[in-house]
Amino acid sequence: MPRRAPLAAALVALVAVLLPTAAQAAPPVEPYASYDPETRCSKLVQRGTVVLGRWIVRQHGGSGGATWRRCSSSVSEHQDGRAIDWTMDADDPGDAATVEAFLARVFASDRAGTPHAKARRMGIMYVIWDDRMYAAWEGFEPRPYLSSSCRRVRSCSKTLRHRDHVHVSLSRAGAKGRTSWYRGRL
Repeated sequence: MPRRAPLAAALVALVAVLLPTAAQAAPPVEPYASYDPETRCSKLVQRGTVVLGRWIVRQHGGSGGATWRRCSSSVSEHQDGRAIDWTMDADDPGDAATVEAFLARVFASDRAGTPHAKARRMGIMYVIWDDRMYAAWEGFEPRPYLSSSCRRVRSCSKTLRHRDHVHVSLSRAGAKGRTSWYRGRL
């Protein structure tokens, strides 16, 4: 029986050496993304955009994902492969609840108390849904959103109001899969 105490102490010491601490295991959280508009047109959707779009649909349902649009004079992260359109309907209570659960998930603090940790690790620059915009550079606080193509909410289509889909734009690093959330996913 006295031999168990040194053996137990040795096992505890070995586990402490082999298991990383919480600080070592979790990579640091990226800073909040600043607004980085599309400046050049790309013919390809970025790898990180594809991975995140598929993850959203797999985890939360709905349809859609990474989308690319033909180059035009308008500024859109769709044109440089950094945007996701996730098809959900704000008028459907189930879809609305699903989107709210997604937003709560990505905007939650992590175990260390870091605000918006998952969104920052994913490289989310902003989200638009149901007449609201959640911008990283404003700490993801919801703000009223009105498309520049609309004069008034009432004259604006459901699509331009982002009531039939969730729009997610990524930072350049997120779109390329170069933020911490993408490690092991690309």
